[in-house]
Amino acid sequence: MDQPTSLVWLRNDLRLSDNPALVGARRNGGRVVALYIHENAEGLRVPGAAARWWLHHSLEALGPALAKAGIALLVRSGAAQSVLEKAIADEGAGSVHWNRRYAPGEREIDQALKSHLRDRGLTVTSYPGNLLAEPWTIATGQGKSYSVFSPYWKTLRDCRIDAPLAAPDAAGGKLAARGWDGDYKAPHWAAKFGGQWQIGEAAAQQALHDFLDDRLEDYPEGRDFPGRDVTSRLSPHLRFGEISARQVWYAALARIEAEPEVKPAVDKFLSELAWRDFSYHQLYHRRDIATVPMQEKYGGMRWHADGAAETAWQKGQTGIPIIDAGMRELWQTGYMHNRVRMLVASFLTKNLLVDWRHGERWFWDCLVDADVANNPASWQWVAGCGLDAAPYFRIFNPVTQGERFDEAGLYVRQWVPELAQMPDKWLHDPASAPEDVLRKAGVTLGTTYPKPMIDLKASRQRALERQGEL
Repeated sequence: MDQPTSLVWLRNDLRLSDNPALVGARRNGGRVVALYIHENAEGLRVPGAAARWWLHHSLEALGPALAKAGIALLVRSGAAQSVLEKAIADEGAGSVHWNRRYAPGEREIDQALKSHLRDRGLTVTSYPGNLLAEPWTIATGQGKSYSVFSPYWKTLRDCRIDAPLAAPDAAGGKLAARGWDGDYKAPHWAAKFGGQWQIGEAAAQQALHDFLDDRLEDYPEGRDFPGRDVTSRLSPHLRFGEISARQVWYAALARIEAEPEVKPAVDKFLSELAWRDFSYHQLYHRRDIATVPMQEKYGGMRWHADGAAETAWQKGQTGIPIIDAGMRELWQTGYMHNRVRMLVASFLTKNLLVDWRHGERWFWDCLVDADVANNPASWQWVAGCGLDAAPYFRIFNPVTQGERFDEAGLYVRQWVPELAQMPDKWLHDPASAPEDVLRKAGVTLGTTYPKPMIDLKASRQRALERQGEL
């Protein structure tokens, strides 16, 4: 008797290697079919526009790779239950497999589906596929979830992290990818990202090894300098699961085995990878962190509604060079250097006193790596309302930060070309430059480049006073 088909529901795991759901399905024997659903259920966070662009290309890369392994890929849109039921009926599936996800709405859907499908007589299996350690497996000595990163990282580092799984062997011969959903479109405005990224599992692996081979040793110090090409840029690949956190972890540890002297650099890199798990730890154990401040007192924060200021921030027209550089990099590439992300978030939430949720939503729409856990957790950290947040009195000065971390102006000159001829001394604070310096650089404040939209010293004091009310 032929074995029934196994259906793998792919979500944030668009890869063949180290994919427990695919491996589990193949172990069943028989045919394996993969399904991706563009879900539209209430309570789910639909990917932003930039992420949808990446997703479209990631699925295009995944389909042929799966086909070579004898696995067909179906891509559908709709509510998960109805799409799954139709796919199960069409394919004659007897079992369903997926790697777990952790946001509140996602968990509710998955739990209800698991119960419903099992009641229909199907075998449904979920797997740990997207984190180093699942959120409920790490707890304090009192059995509670962690609120501070440092002890969380110490605990995680001492955990047994499973080794990555090999990709499933090919079975049944090469197939043609089929069942594409022609109604789903990536946004037109994101087409400008084309040529700036390599997308898919092979590209993710290449990005990891290029980083470990060429940039790792400069990472601990160089990662803070946006003008240097030192970071891994793995975040969008991790966000879509084109590479797993476990693969990154074990590849980095292998570098230590080969070259013990790189251990400090690897430790720093892995601690940053662990922040991703910590964000999911917070997401899992608390209310919706995209809308609810993790420190309750921030529910009473008096934010300042200023649509014009928020628009200037979005467009990179604040008159603060490194802020404008970051926001323009975001719009042009779907990405922003991590230090600059902190600066632009601090400027919005503290200098402008705009609600952090507004910035989080803009990033959600514009970032190719916009992640359901990392994005809101990072915004709450900067805004001061996260659990292990920057202290309320820590307000980045973007001028001094620019002078420190972009001393030669490589980053600002790339993204704010109207300031390209400014001398280093005045590049990060053109409003303070003498008239003859501005004239020689071809800069007319208020015309070719905006005047600063706000006084940094006065706005800092206002932010301290406002947060002191809490």
